[in-house]
Amino acid sequence: MVVTDETKINEDSNYDRQKELKASADLKAGVKGLFDAGITKVPRMFIATPISTSSPTTTEKTQFRILVIDRKGIRDNPLRHNETVEDVRHASETWVFFQVVNHGIPLSVLEEMKHGVRRFHELDMKEKKAYYTKDTVMKFSH
Repeated sequence: MVVTDETKINEDSNYDRQKELKASADLKAGVKGLFDAGITKVPRMFIATPISTSSPTTTEKTQFRILVIDRKGIRDNPLRHNETVEDVRHASETWVFFQVVNHGIPLSVLEEMKHGVRRFHELDMKEKKAYYTKDTVMKFSH
C-alpha cells in the first residue's frame, strides 16, 4: 500500500472530507474492510497534512514513546487516585496510545480480550456490520 502524494493532497480544492468519512461509515467495514477490499492507496481522510517542512524524512529513524501510567498505590492514597484519573484523562486527549501498569487485571483476562478482538476481526464482513454504529449510547446484548 502506498501513501497518496502529499502535493496532490494540498492542491485538490474539491476534496470533501465529510463526504469521504460518510462513505467509509456507510460501508460499515472499518479500516480492515478497506484493506480486505484491496485498496492500494491510503485514503486521504487518514492522511494528516504536514505541520511544518522540518518533519523527519522517511530515511530518518523513528523513535516511539508511549506514556506509562502507574496505578501503584492508588487504593491507599485518595490524592494518588485523583492524580491517576487526571493522568488518564490527559493521556486520552493528547497521547492516543498509553499503557497502564499495576492495574490488577489478570493476564488471562487480557489474553482473552486480545483473542476476542482477533475473533471479531476474523468474522465475515456481513457479521461485523451488525455491530457497526456511530450511536454512542446503543446497547449490545451478548
